[in-house]
Parts: sequence; structure tokens; C-alpha cells
Amino acid sequence: MPPIPPRIIYTPRYTIHALGLDRLHPFDIRKHRRAFRLLRERLGAADLSRRWVRPRREASRDELLAVHTEKYLDSLRHAATIAGILEVPPVAYLPGALLDRCVLRPMRWGVAGTIVACREALAHGGAINLSGGYHHASADRGEGFCVYDGVVIALRVLRASGGFPADGRLIYIDLDAHQGNGVARDLMADRTAFILDMYNADIYPGDREARRRIDCDLPLRMGTRGATYLATLESELPRFLDAVHRPGIATLAIYNAGTDPYEGDALGGLRLSAEDIFTRDRMVVTELTRRGVPWVMLPSGGYSAESYRMVAASAAWALGAMDEGPQGR
Repeated sequence: MPPIPPRIIYTPRYTIHALGLDRLHPFDIRKHRRAFRLLRERLGAADLSRRWVRPRREASRDELLAVHTEKYLDSLRHAATIAGILEVPPVAYLPGALLDRCVLRPMRWGVAGTIVACREALAHGGAINLSGGYHHASADRGEGFCVYDGVVIALRVLRASGGFPADGRLIYIDLDAHQGNGVARDLMADRTAFILDMYNADIYPGDREARRRIDCDLPLRMGTRGATYLATLESELPRFLDAVHRPGIATLAIYNAGTDPYEGDALGGLRLSAEDIFTRDRMVVTELTRRGVPWVMLPSGGYSAESYRMVAASAAWALGAMDEGPQGR
């Protein structure tokens, strides 16, 4: 099979303006920008520009309403609501309009990037959005630093616009260290969507209701190391894909590639090395490509200083410029 020509989706508008969040929460709010700069160093500006697609606008309210309720979106006008979602109580004392401009708007640009990435993947075989994967948000609430469910918004926007058939299949692979409960809740009634979720079952969110929706449920114990993690994925991922993929039926895969299983992560509780993360990402993309399934990769969670480097390493390999792994980063 000839190499696919994936696209990279990025805009500087992804960057959340600090407002002190960088001192109060371990999420690297500059991760998107740092990963893009590192990609440009590795690929060269000319090569990257041929692959780079910029979202033209943030996600609209109508697009957000494809998943979220009016009541929930209206609640985001209140700083206390946003503080609860971000898990940063002092944010409640900031003006709601400021939070919308500095925090929520960058996240809406990230949702728009996921929509664009899905369209590009369907056209070109693969796409990497350097924002997105906020998998704890669901129709009527946000939590865990996740405000909008960009995965399901993108699916429904594509279907409504005719860009993806109503009976087309979504394969959702979530390898963030945290259970993707929001996406599972929003796909609860969608029988054209199939979910594989491998996560640390000993940490947040522990959502039993959402867990019932997972088709391939792979809970891990605290401290699971790379060898066990990769052996489980190598065994279960092909089996899952073979069970749900049907040649001739339109299919799109969205891969939530959180880097928080990394051993140096502040929140994930797993023990994967940077090499393990790279091997994991390469395994997922290779298995999907082998079956001819268009794929989107989202960076999701990552709470270490090395997160952006791991995102860039996997993206560079997927863009075809790096096949030796993350050495030399």
C-alpha cells in the first residue's frame, strides 16, 4: 500500500491565554504551539506548509448544539461553571466574558479543527489535529478540563452536511489514560459507532454508566508498564478492528492519542516510556491504514513537560518524515 498523505490541522488560535492557569493546572496550555514548532523544525517549513490546513473559524453555536444542550451552553456564561469544569476554583472570580475569549474560544477553535480534520481524513486518508480530544464533556455538562465534545460534534456535523453517510461507521479508539466517559455517553444511542477504550481504571472518572457503552473495554491497573500495555493493545486492537470494520461501508476512525500514560505524567498513573507512546501511536495508525480506514489523531490529555515532544514525534512519523522513533528529540 502506498504511503498515505495525512494533513496537519493547526492554528495559533488553539493556544489558551494563561490567566494563571499554567500555574494552577498541570495541562500545558502551550502544547499545541510547541508541537507545531517542533514539527516545523523536523519537517522543514516548505514540507510542513504543503500538509498544513488551518481552520477558518471557530465552531459555531449551531455546531455545538449538534451535541450540547442550550441550557449547558448558556451555563458557560458563568465563571463558576467554567471554574468547575477546569477544576481551578480561583477562575470563578474572573469575568465570564474574559474566560470566553481566553479559554473557551481556543477550545471552540479546537472543535473546528477536529471537524476539518475529519473532512481531510476522508479526502486524504489521515489527519492530525493538534488540538482536541476533550473526551470528558458530554451533552449537558463539562468536566475534567473538557468543555466541548468535539469528537461527537464533528461526527454529527459531517453527517448533517452530507460529508459522511448517516449509516457510516465511526471507530473511536481512546488511549488516553483516563476513561473517555463523555464521548461514550454522547454515543450511547448511536449503534453505528464502535468504541475501544484502554485506560487506568484506578483514577478519574470511574464512570460506570459510560463504561456500559464501551464495545472493547480494556481497564488497566495503576502503574501498568509499557510491555503489558503494548501487549494488550497488540492483541486486542486488531481483533476489535476486524470485528467492526466492514469493507464497502463508509468508515471513519478517530483516535484519542493522549500522552498521559507516560511515566512522567502528573495525572495518568501509568508507566509508559516515550518510546512506548511512539510505538502505540504507530501501531494504531498502521492497523487502520492497513484496513484502508481514514483516521484522525487528536492529542487529548498530557500533563508533563514532555507531552508536546511525544505529540510531535508521532505526528512527524505519521506525516512520513520520521521512521526511526523518538530518539534524537
